[in-house]
Amino acid sequence: MNKQEMAQYLLSAYRKGTVNPLTEKEPDLSLTTAYQVQLEIVQHYLNQGHQITGKKIGLTSKAMQKSIGVNEPDYGHLFDFMQVSNQGTVPTKLVLQPRVEGEIAFVLKKTLSKDNLTARDIIEATDYVVPAIEIVDSRITNWKLTLADTISDNGSSGAYVLGDIHYAIDEFDLAAEKMTLYKNGQAINSGKGADCLDNPINAVVWLANKLASLKIPLRAGEVILSGALSAA
Repeated sequence: MNKQEMAQYLLSAYRKGTVNPLTEKEPDLSLTTAYQVQLEIVQHYLNQGHQITGKKIGLTSKAMQKSIGVNEPDYGHLFDFMQVSNQGTVPTKLVLQPRVEGEIAFVLKKTLSKDNLTARDIIEATDYVVPAIEIVDSRITNWKLTLADTISDNGSSGAYVLGDIHYAIDEFDLAAEKMTLYKNGQAINSGKGADCLDNPINAVVWLANKLASLKIPLRAGEVILSGALSAA
């Protein structure tokens, strides 16, 4: 299959239900091609009139990277139809196999497009940070996927919820900040900022430089989901 056909195969999950891993059909699928397939999915949504609202970063914990055999994170695109209001309801048609992660989200006030960006660049470009819930999802049956599968599948993006209270990025130590995720009032798991590449800022630095190498800017106003602080 060419990259357009691979993208349509993944998108067909919304009509058929989940699909088998793309790498079963394309066992030699490279990460470079996987990102090109992701961009075909992005173009599909743009053609439908949707707007990109930001990016999500995945595989930000060393444990997850080791389990898949990689040494860097991955990313996906966020769209306007993925944002769910705080205290809101997720439409069942929006997701197929949802899982929930607690994260710290960055909202940018400056566009980032140059190479060799540093933590200082990210701090200066950030308007504010908020607690966030990422609802990850997969078009691949039972989440049986490789890194190339999840990249192709728009980084296993589903939906996201942002907190209502905005915090200055220097208001607290992001690496030390603790998070507990609750379900119906019961604590499910917890983590801290250091569980995300030692500091969520590091994850955004990686993303900005990865995208700069591909000539894709992070634009002012975009939301960046920096990665899970504990298990989904």
